[in-house]
Amino acid sequence: MGLSKVIVASFKRGFEEKCFQLITESYVSAMETKVIKLNWDENDITSELHEHIKENPLRLKWSIVTNVEQHLPKDDIEKEKGFSAKLPRIDLRLVTINSSLEYEYHMEAKNLKEKDSGLKRRYIDTGINSFVSKKYENGCLLGYVLEGDLDKTVNGVNKLLKKDEREPEFLKHKSFLLHDKYYESKHPEDMVIRHFMFDFTSLNSA
Repeated sequence: MGLSKVIVASFKRGFEEKCFQLITESYVSAMETKVIKLNWDENDITSELHEHIKENPLRLKWSIVTNVEQHLPKDDIEKEKGFSAKLPRIDLRLVTINSSLEYEYHMEAKNLKEKDSGLKRRYIDTGINSFVSKKYENGCLLGYVLEGDLDKTVNGVNKLLKKDEREPEFLKHKSFLLHDKYYESKHPEDMVIRHFMFDFTSLNSA
């Protein structure tokens, strides 16, 4: 039984690393094509990044299936007419099946701007808090910085957390081989949330 758990844990870690490589490479590719506009909704940007993930030959090599706007089933929702509209929906889902193991990884995306406290508040309330409350599980956050300085934008998120007396949950920059602007935040029950910040500010808004 112990060996089985070790194998499963190793499988999950390996899959998550592949997911991180696919999403970070999709960002690099999207920046090269310059299709994304600064006035896009976050779902528009996610859709474009998803296309780059689909076109990455590594995705097929690794047998990973992806889709956007995925319903997440919940046991505590009564199944009656209209129940699916009440289900939480994650922005991006990646799935792999290897032998008898299947694993899903979820990515929730939020637009951010340095001087828009409303977007930063939303990043906390509907991003961070959705993972803390376990509305979303097995996943990470993607921050799409569309205006201003990325570091100052992250500092702005932390200022709001401080205002909420949540200093231990600050986003802290971590060294990560695949992406320079990578952060982690620690939360109750030993939860760690990964944050990938993608800076799109150099792209034209027109």
